[in-house]
Amino acid sequence: MNTFQKGRTFIYRNARPLDIARWQYHFEGGSKDAVLTALFFYQNDDGGFGHALESDAWNPNSAPIQTWTATEILREIDFTDSNHPIIQGILRYLASGKEFTGHFWLNAPQSNNDYPRAPWWSVESDSTCRNDYNPTASLAGFIIRFADKGSNLYHLGCRITREAFDAYMNRDLIDDMHTAGCYVRLLQYCEEAGAEGIIDIDVDALKRKLLLQIKHSITKNTSEWESGYICMPSQFFNSSDSIFYADNKDIADYECEHIIKTQLEDGSWNIPWSWNGYPDEWAISRNWWKSNGAILNMLYLKGMGRLT
Repeated sequence: MNTFQKGRTFIYRNARPLDIARWQYHFEGGSKDAVLTALFFYQNDDGGFGHALESDAWNPNSAPIQTWTATEILREIDFTDSNHPIIQGILRYLASGKEFTGHFWLNAPQSNNDYPRAPWWSVESDSTCRNDYNPTASLAGFIIRFADKGSNLYHLGCRITREAFDAYMNRDLIDDMHTAGCYVRLLQYCEEAGAEGIIDIDVDALKRKLLLQIKHSITKNTSEWESGYICMPSQFFNSSDSIFYADNKDIADYECEHIIKTQLEDGSWNIPWSWNGYPDEWAISRNWWKSNGAILNMLYLKGMGRLT
């Protein structure tokens, strides 16, 4: 079997219904509705998402990171109907003030500690991924993209976007790749919403800095790619059409080779992290992450014209 066929086999043997629907949408002519139907079951009555949608936290309660994960899946399938109940629910959750400090959505709600989780999603964790603007910058962009103009939530999204922009532009390049990715998403949402001139941020300046940021963030020493938790180009883009591709062409092309050569016999790829507890739950989450990785790797190869 080739790379694609092996990945497909792993998906059908191991993936959640949501990830099977994602796979079918991207590679087998499946529908967006099937993805939305599966995604809906992770959404709570308050509009937020939980239930281990982000597989490192099994908290069933709504949480900003889990809700951000839902926004990423919507973006992955290019779903932009702002009147759809899932998007309206997300906006309602973000407007509710839950897990919101007035400036940031919290990375980990207190209730995380009551359920199986990776250590970095414990409330007391000081992990580098727990930056104030992960996922706040991306969620602010989602608001700008989908909330009704003139609504209180839209004005909140504009304010947070300005704060996030100022915080980023007035500092050196950041080291956390997850936070950098949230700023990339903020840029994309702002461009799609035609936000420059409305929010009073310099979108072109943000773009210029992010071009430098992505070059800074990608792990250049590819020998570290074999086993470490590192940053590859796919953290930020999955197509040669991306504005970030030209400056990172060689290493982005190399990632295609890396994906192909590191695929395991069962069609999956190694997960370069683990939990410090909850071994039974981690064994399940690990397979969920592997399924997600198979989808993202195939999308990367597809976007680079290397899918075989």
